Amino acid sequence: MDSNLKTSLWRQFGASIDFLADTISACPDELWVAPLWQTPHARPERAQFWYVAYHTLFWLDLYLTGAEEGFLPPPPFTLIEQDGDEPMPERVYTKAELLAYLKDCRKKCYATIEALTDETAQRRCYFGWGECSFLELLPYNMRHVHGHASQLNMLLGQNGVSAPDYETQARDDPTY
Repeated sequence: MDSNLKTSLWRQFGASIDFLADTISACPDELWVAPLWQTPHARPERAQFWYVAYHTLFWLDLYLTGAEEGFLPPPPFTLIEQDGDEPMPERVYTKAELLAYLKDCRKKCYATIEALTDETAQRRCYFGWGECSFLELLPYNMRHVHGHASQLNMLLGQNGVSAPDYETQARDDPTY
């Protein structure tokens, strides 16, 4: 696998993860569990900052694995995100728990990209929404992370919180 491609992919994927980390860190306690927008067809709990952050990290982790089968997030997180009946976690996850999960996912992302070979890049990945190569799954995953980080960042700004700046490249230390 071309090292320039891997470096470029990490710099941009890492930047999306760093942007999410900064946005989660900036969320004040009073917005952590407050519904941040109207949800006409979904449970209002799904519009809470903590839940969107958790949802983003869960799928980041799962997509870095490349398959639903055999995937298990670290405790205290569960597989509830994969349940089609839209259940919620049993409790609100804390900012510290989600930032620790983010740190683990960031390390996993870096290691996954570093270990990428032509063979692993071509591996087929199957999900309920369709299939793609593992290489294609990486930018799909990055777009998912960045989309939710941007959504949460915008919601902070709309609620009078100084929102973090957009990240252009990953921070230097991939294991921070």
